[in-house]
Amino acid sequence: MALLAPLALLAGCGSNVKAFPLQEKFGSTATYSRLFDATPAQTCEAARRALLSQGYIVNTFRTDLVEGQKSFQPEPEAHLQMMIRVVCASESLDGKISLGFVTALQDSYALKKSNNSASVGVGAIGSLSLPFSSSNDAMVRVGSQTITSDAFYDSFFDLLKRYLATDESVGISP
Repeated sequence: MALLAPLALLAGCGSNVKAFPLQEKFGSTATYSRLFDATPAQTCEAARRALLSQGYIVNTFRTDLVEGQKSFQPEPEAHLQMMIRVVCASESLDGKISLGFVTALQDSYALKKSNNSASVGVGAIGSLSLPFSSSNDAMVRVGSQTITSDAFYDSFFDLLKRYLATDESVGISP
């Protein structure tokens, strides 16, 4: 009996852990990557220009990595923040073909309000509640997800290809 009590206690602790089904399925689809007839540096420069052309703030830019961020406010009490990361890797021995990997992450924020009231404790009288109240408003992250839409990535890659094909400053002529 004494041995069963700790086991029952451990079983009760383990029941609070929620199990989620496996979220990832590795496949051979090309949703997040494309091949380009350009060096990794040229591909990342075209990606930087594509992000800038859509109003993204570029936080990181290297010859092999670009990260950009943009904010949206679809409702007065909701805020979305999109972060796009592009990694450019060489795919050929001469370095003239690159593979661009793109991932977009969207964070969702909601306005949370908390009301505060004031009360004062006076030793001889007791506590006294005063009608002073205030509220604190804060944006709180309520969700985060990787964008999985093929159409989203197709449109980004189309824009990136346009900058590769038309911009001589990245070393590609029309």
